[in-house]
Order: sequence, then C-alpha cells, then structure tokens
Amino acid sequence: MKILQVMAGATHGGAETAFVDMCIALSDAGEQIEIVTRPNPLRVGRLEKAGITVHELRFGGMWDIYTTLRLKKIIGKFQPHIVQTWMSRASWKTPSWSKEDKIQRYFTVARLGGYYKLKYFKNMDYYTTITPDIRRYLVESGIPQERVFHINNFAEVEEVTRPVHRSDLDTPEDAIVLLALGRLHKAKGFDTLQQAVKNVPGVYLWIAGEGPDRAELEALCAELGLSDRVRFLGWRDDRAALFQSVDICVFSSRYEPFGTVFVQAWAQKVPLITTSAEGPLQYVKNGEDALMVPVDDVAALSNAIQCLVSDKELTAKLVYNGYQRYLEELTCEKTVRSYLTMYHGILEKHGLVATI
Repeated sequence: MKILQVMAGATHGGAETAFVDMCIALSDAGEQIEIVTRPNPLRVGRLEKAGITVHELRFGGMWDIYTTLRLKKIIGKFQPHIVQTWMSRASWKTPSWSKEDKIQRYFTVARLGGYYKLKYFKNMDYYTTITPDIRRYLVESGIPQERVFHINNFAEVEEVTRPVHRSDLDTPEDAIVLLALGRLHKAKGFDTLQQAVKNVPGVYLWIAGEGPDRAELEALCAELGLSDRVRFLGWRDDRAALFQSVDICVFSSRYEPFGTVFVQAWAQKVPLITTSAEGPLQYVKNGEDALMVPVDDVAALSNAIQCLVSDKELTAKLVYNGYQRYLEELTCEKTVRSYLTMYHGILEKHGLVATI
C-alpha cells in the first residue's frame, strides 16, 4: 500500500516524535511510505536514515498557497492510496481527492491527538484518534461515528547503543533519579514537579525536553535552591537509554490528551507517577500500574515520590503490571496492525484494493 504521511510540526514535541516512530514502523512493516513535513534536521534525518523519501515544505499561514500546490503535485506523482495528516495545519493544507485531478482515488485520514477545532479538517474523509475520549468529542461534534477510529499510540522501545552515564550528568551513582520528558511548556507541569522535588531531600530530577519556558523553569530551579539536584538535558533522541539510567518516571502534565511518556515508562519497566490529566486518566489504574495524583498538587506529588522511594514491593508491582498493560494494548505491532486494518477497511468499503 502507498501511504503519504503529512505533518507540519514544531521543532520539537511528542506528536512529532510519534509521527516519526509511526512512519518508520509502517515502512518496516513493508508499506510504501513517503513523507511531507517542514524542514527539520533531526526529524528528516531519522526518516531518511530509515530509507523513506521526504519532501520538505514550508506549511506557512493562510496566504501560503504554495504548500497546497506542491502537495497536489507530490500526491499526483506518488499516487497514494491513503494520505494521512497529523494535526491541524497539515490537514488544512492537504487537498481532498477530486475527479478533476485525474489521478488514482485516495482517501484522506486525519490523525488527531487533541481536541482540535474541526474547521481545519474539512478536507478529511476519515479520522483516527489516540484516545476514546477524543473519538467521543468528534462524534458529538457531528462526525459520523463510522468515519472515526480510535487507535492507541505505541511506545517505541529503541535499541540502546549509547548508554547514559550518571557521571556525565553530574549525578551521583547512588542517588534516586527521576525522569521527566516533554516540551518545556506550562502544560507539562514541570514547575509543580520541581516544587515537589524540593520536598524530597536527596532526589535528583532529569528533565529531557526543549521549549519556550526553559528560562522560566531554570529560574524557578535556582529560586527553589535545586540547581544541585535538577538537570535540564535539552531535547534527547535516546529515550530508552535515559529510562535505563533512572529510578522513577514522573509525568506531571496539567493538560495531556494522551501522553506517550506514560506508555514509554511501562514499556521500559520504570515505575510511573502521573497526574490525572485527560490522557493518563483514561488508561492508568491508580495503585495498580502507576501512582496517580491530582493535577498541580505539590504535596500529593511529593508523597508519591517518597512512597516509591521507600516502598520497593509497591514499586515492583507497578512495574510488572505496567509492562503487562504495554504488552496487551500499546506495542508497536498492535498499533501498526490497527492502522493497516483501518486503511484496508477504508479501501474495501469503497470497492478498492491497494496494489503497488
């Protein structure tokens, strides 16, 4: 099957990482994939290293008609069966199929990772959502339920080729180390996390990510007197290596439609503490596969950290059950199979068969 994947994307972000992981997984499954995305050395580099053709376009604002015109030409040359878009801008810029184009029939499928304004998705034939609640939102907004599919994100368990040594990050070998990953943005709750860490002496915190709030978070770190225990790692492409070097993963988001980080923690067998943000709330079983605390509750988050530091039996239970949840629901193989089932089902519904 020929599948064109389209994303504008920010410089860094969880959706951008999931996009790359998904494209590579589909390619590894034997599908013929091409990509359209903004120029981004890290993102494009990973895709091209995997042997995938990448087209780089600007994806500008409302006056940027060049991107849509170029997309039409790329579609005309590639002749995809499915054009899948990621988030609002890619969906807005991607043209729907028209008989006048005189090319093979293709279907547009929008992948939604949040509660987006649907006015940007008028060119879409079908939709896939990463949580059941986002699917509910679409159906209640008037999208026919037979056009909306729910498919979980998956956690990529990449091979560790470059171990992370604590000494390289000025962290004692015998310290309890927490790992937080995500864009440095208010939505991720890293300010609350730092305040919680202040209440747990001796615990170190690694924050892996980049974003607009870095200076503000670093200033808070200094204000709280945590500069000796908090490390800002910047954006990292060695997630598995980081997980293997820490003791606990903390997911402190205020707002999170899904949150692949909690799945990564389960997959990497690292005990998880998460807030009750929208995404984790739909998956996590508090006290069974993770500890869940209210959003922005510094005291509860501090207590959860201290609990896992001191209760090894509970920690082992969370790790075991979290890994089982990953195996049962959130592996790469299951997600890829679900996407391919959806793609083929769409084509069959319209009397078409994917041939290359």
